[in-house]
Amino acid sequence: MKFKYLIIRSIIVLQICLSIICLSISDVFAYQNTLEKIKNSGVITWGFDAEGGAPYVFHDPAHPSKLIGFEVRLAEAIARELGVKVQCFQNAWDSILLSLQRGDFDIALNGIEITSDRAQTVSFTRPYYVYAEQIVVRSSDFRINRLDDLRGKKVGTLYNTEAKRILDEMGGVQVRSYSGQVEPFKDLLLSRIDAVFVDFPVASYYAMPNPQLRLVGEPAGEGYYGIAVRKEDTALAEELNRIIEKLLRSGELKRIYKYWGLWNASQEKLMSREEPLPAFEEGPPSVSEKTPLVVTTFFPTLLKGALVTIGISILSMMLAVVLGLILAIMRLYGNTWLRKVSTAYIEIYRGTPLLIQLYILYYGLPNIGIAMSAFAAAILGLGMNYAAYEAEIYRAGIQAIPKGQAEAALSLGMSRRLTLKRIILPQAFRIAIPSMTNDFIALFKDSSLVSIIAITELTKSYGILAAASMDFFKLGIITALLYFGMSYPLSLYARKLEKKLKSYDRNL
Repeated sequence: MKFKYLIIRSIIVLQICLSIICLSISDVFAYQNTLEKIKNSGVITWGFDAEGGAPYVFHDPAHPSKLIGFEVRLAEAIARELGVKVQCFQNAWDSILLSLQRGDFDIALNGIEITSDRAQTVSFTRPYYVYAEQIVVRSSDFRINRLDDLRGKKVGTLYNTEAKRILDEMGGVQVRSYSGQVEPFKDLLLSRIDAVFVDFPVASYYAMPNPQLRLVGEPAGEGYYGIAVRKEDTALAEELNRIIEKLLRSGELKRIYKYWGLWNASQEKLMSREEPLPAFEEGPPSVSEKTPLVVTTFFPTLLKGALVTIGISILSMMLAVVLGLILAIMRLYGNTWLRKVSTAYIEIYRGTPLLIQLYILYYGLPNIGIAMSAFAAAILGLGMNYAAYEAEIYRAGIQAIPKGQAEAALSLGMSRRLTLKRIILPQAFRIAIPSMTNDFIALFKDSSLVSIIAITELTKSYGILAAASMDFFKLGIITALLYFGMSYPLSLYARKLEKKLKSYDRNL
């Protein structure tokens, strides 16, 4: 009887959930005319990534709660012309068009380059800025003077951009991809890379005021920034085109760009553009349309990222195992100061995010004269973080050994060190091995965080390829299968080891 009532209640709850979903869907369809919705609500929602940095949209250092940048001024001007207010929506740059399609905001405005691939999934307004790619080098470096000189050099750029595409097509360039605009210039100043190749607005803002950097060569790869809207929002696109045209003719756009040092002769081309996308209407087919070639085209890049992930994970775990054992012994058998140091290390590393630790290692330590490669920082960061967890696993394993065994060994004349080596640790390791294996599996997945320090491992490779092709699903499945293929054998080994250890315990 109770089971019957449980079934009835479950059905009622399910019906309520379905009703809510249906109402949500109907509400979405009710607002298919986005322009009308914007005017009725008095708000236009704008998607961007402030982490991308200046001069597009970023937080004012003097007033951190305030957003500034030339695109902030542009968005405010558009909202003023529409007679509405701007509501900001922070979103990761690599998924900004996906979020736009999902309906998270009305427009995406964040230095988005108009390309044929992107034009297959969203609509673009007429261009609001003409960009070109610019080379930046250290002021003391005179080896690079033109684009061809980048061959054989380490060059930093932003992933999923026209600059990266140009470098990839050139060949012979060691490309370092970054998700943020500040990081490549930091690495350039630290001589970790030889040059930076990015859009002119970025190069202008970060390099021109810095006497240690200089711009070289002629700008290359000219293209256009546009405001992205959903395919069905034709009325909104037409209205935005009208507003951009008005801002151009009135000179307001020129004043905004001059204020940020971005106005140049190329911007005059905007005045002659009448159609939103004439240069891309006859462009090549989108990469995302070539579905039969997804695996053969992208799998080698993903596999290369997987190999980097394996290398970093194995080396990091080796460091974690050794350092964790030292910390555990210090905490259990050391003097008062050693115990305090070990405890402090474990608590600090377990109590702070791994992401922050990686930032400090790679970008923070150079401020005090300690610089290391991205690969070394990745191994050190992961290894030191997981050492704290390994130390607790070893401590639990050591304390699980009956004290009588150590006392018996000591009574036989064995030293404390020999007792630990011959009696305690072998048994403690046997107890700790299953947990260590589980930690190794977790480390495989946490290795994705090293992408923030310009390591192109598996997750970063997926993000770059998915953002370029807009095929998040198929590439996501392939990437997930690669992670599963790397971690599942370890899971099987852990289970097999646990069974073996249990049978060993029964035979004792």
